[in-house]
Amino acid sequence: MKKFTTEKQINLKDFTDCVYPQGSFCFDRLLRAKDIKVNGVRVSKNLTLYAGDEVVYYTTEKQESAPSHTVLYEDENVLIADKPSGVSFEGLLYELSGKGNYFGVHRLDRNTHGLIVFAKNKDAEEELLSAFEKRLVEKTYIALCKNSFKNKSASLTAYLLKDERRSEVKVFSAPVKGGVTIKTDYLVLQERGDVALVKIILHTGRTHQIRAHTAFIGCPVLGDTKYGDKALNEKYGAKRQRLVAKYLKFNLCGKLSYLNSTTFESGYTL
Repeated sequence: MKKFTTEKQINLKDFTDCVYPQGSFCFDRLLRAKDIKVNGVRVSKNLTLYAGDEVVYYTTEKQESAPSHTVLYEDENVLIADKPSGVSFEGLLYELSGKGNYFGVHRLDRNTHGLIVFAKNKDAEEELLSAFEKRLVEKTYIALCKNSFKNKSASLTAYLLKDERRSEVKVFSAPVKGGVTIKTDYLVLQERGDVALVKIILHTGRTHQIRAHTAFIGCPVLGDTKYGDKALNEKYGAKRQRLVAKYLKFNLCGKLSYLNSTTFESGYTL
């Protein structure tokens, strides 16, 4: 059993994602079994919570022990976690914060596997925030994409417009009002019939950039339910995007420059 108190209006699923990764893994199962109580009442649907509501999850010992991440590297300044798909940035930060001071310095989609960095003090937070903003951290991804690539490799430039209301983005070949430039490199590593294993390097870090940019060129990420190919997803039974934040390489010049000597690699494969 795990107990939490809400601080703002939010729906139950989003709240679970933000505070309890283990509950996120089995959220639908918990609802079906009415194993979630809100203010003492068992619930069976995703409802709206309000500030001060008490939420209790009656997870089993096995469900509670499901790992939200593995620690790839940790010292007095930083923690580099390797997280599975299904764990949100907010949920992982909340869990870590129960063990000490941790600060988020970049994000990773809930349904993306791989590496995410947290600072452990304010000096490290400032240096890492600046490094990510200045593109001093090289992020390399691997993905399974629809194999419709016209070229085995390319450096792509396009323009991305974010729709806050719908929580999605659109990509355009020419500049649009309110849009931002996106730059994405890809290399096809292996063809597997109608899907391909692809290495992707981001030169800009925009919301949903990989998923939207690959979809824009006709090669969406397998399992992407927002921008993807529905028929291909159904063929492979893919309900979450096959995308891994695989490598991190730092090019720092401050007190964290000792991290520059290592390329950190996620244990997740596709």
